[in-house]
Amino acid sequence: MKAGVVVFPGSNCDRDMKVALEAAGADVSMVWHKDTKLPKLDLVVLPGGFSYGDYLRCGALSAHSPIVAEVKKHAENGGYVLGVCNGFQVLTETGLLPGALLRNRNLHFICKSQSLQVANDNNKFTAAFQKGDVVNFPIAHHDGNYFAGEDVLKELEDNQQIAFRYVENPNGSANDIAGIYNKGGNILGMMPHPERVISDLLGGVDGKRFFEGLMK
Repeated sequence: MKAGVVVFPGSNCDRDMKVALEAAGADVSMVWHKDTKLPKLDLVVLPGGFSYGDYLRCGALSAHSPIVAEVKKHAENGGYVLGVCNGFQVLTETGLLPGALLRNRNLHFICKSQSLQVANDNNKFTAAFQKGDVVNFPIAHHDGNYFAGEDVLKELEDNQQIAFRYVENPNGSANDIAGIYNKGGNILGMMPHPERVISDLLGGVDGKRFFEGLMK
């Protein structure tokens, strides 16, 4: 699999993502946010961090970077897109995913290991898991409280677009949502960081399973 990791000013998980993807067997290239063309890729990743310093709203400025138009085309053509943490925020700001990420309900930055339940295993992104499995990925965010209108939440539930739910919701997200798919199933946005748990030395291997499953 050929994967590209988009780097914005303020990204701080881009190298972690590259290492995680390469450990799973991907051929990875780094893509600068001002680039106007994507190389031929199977997967585009928008990594975590604080793009543009999280000014205005998290992900709002990155959503207008030149490369994002190419990411949209890639997704519209059926290419896979993964947005993690700030990347999830960018995906909602572009409209590639519905809803928004608001301030955590306690208004504090949260950084810890978090248990998640796999809500949908009928997708390449969750190929390594079974529905109902509980995995542990770290979270590190100030604006991770997923919000959408009741009609959107119903649609997400009815279409089985929820990928992961929080166990003991840490941030107030509606319906315990930690990650969602688009209707086509080729875009996943999630707040937790699978790239941070790819080795026992890093505290776990659930992230390694996630990426290895995606490579298959």
